Amino acid sequence: MSKMKLSEFNFDLPEELIAKYPSENRDESRLMVVHKDTGEIEHKQFKDIIDYFDEGDVMVMNNTRVFPARMYGNKEKTGAKIEVFLLRELNRDSLLWDVLVDPARKIRIGNKLYFGEDDSLVAEVIDNTTSRGRTLRFLFDGPYEDFKAKITELGETPLPKYIKRDVEPSDEERYQTIFAKEEGAVAAPTAGLHFSRQLLKRLELKGIEFSEITLHVGLGTFRPVEVEDLTKHKMDSEQAIITETASEIVNTAKRAKRKVCAVGTTSMRTIETAVTTDGFLKPYEGWTNKFIFPPYEFSIANCLITNFHTPLSTLLMMISAFCGHDLMKKTYEEAVKEKYRFYSYGDAMLII
Repeated sequence: MSKMKLSEFNFDLPEELIAKYPSENRDESRLMVVHKDTGEIEHKQFKDIIDYFDEGDVMVMNNTRVFPARMYGNKEKTGAKIEVFLLRELNRDSLLWDVLVDPARKIRIGNKLYFGEDDSLVAEVIDNTTSRGRTLRFLFDGPYEDFKAKITELGETPLPKYIKRDVEPSDEERYQTIFAKEEGAVAAPTAGLHFSRQLLKRLELKGIEFSEITLHVGLGTFRPVEVEDLTKHKMDSEQAIITETASEIVNTAKRAKRKVCAVGTTSMRTIETAVTTDGFLKPYEGWTNKFIFPPYEFSIANCLITNFHTPLSTLLMMISAFCGHDLMKKTYEEAVKEKYRFYSYGDAMLII
């Protein structure tokens, strides 16, 4: 297969197909079912997904929890309003954080930023990391739990920028999977948003197993690829954890030739990071910057649940690698024609 170029992942996406709100009920978004072997496409509701799985099949879920990463502060002296996006905690003891600031040109090393109506939280800029990136040291007296409570209170749900509206109270719940446990993501693993408690219960009763892994999704997941030669694109590193239990559940299903379904591209990237030489899943704790694009041989999962992605995104490239480029193009043409909803709050696709 010849090397694929960036331009092969472009398509016209009408603005009105970008979902601004989630569907009324989690499991009632639309579901496109794509059969890899025949190329057949079916149109269903998400809760119909249960019909495609049987006892002993496994779903690999990313149990990361999104924290309220977007904060608004004011710059000392000028009072200019600054958006601060918390990317990751660098050092717990000294309250150092990697952040993005906007507008960045106003923020220099040594500046102080004030948060909260009573300026109850202060941070000092101690380093420039990129054009928009800064390292902040929060100045806070008191236990870490109180500091965490403070930034949770002052922060808001980090809805992606392309959802062009203000954050509403319901987003706090809806931009989080119902199985979210391990806090650390700045973006939701969106394929998991379609699972309701009722649907999980029904899947469990049917004998479907769940393997919970953790990938703390970073903002790099939204970064468009800008190099024509895909091998030159660098993914941001994200923290990943696969426990002994999680890998055993997957390997039992693999040995029994059952379905192993990655719920979301984040789950897929995580399990493909930790593969034994004979193609099984191994426990893992560390960082991953795995970038999957065609041609690629998948080792662990044989089906995938995912949302509809942006043109030129790394996520679209993974879909192409998983189902084949021509079939990916065909499904996306169909999705646009049938007005499926795209992105984080949009509809879902099962590739089986």
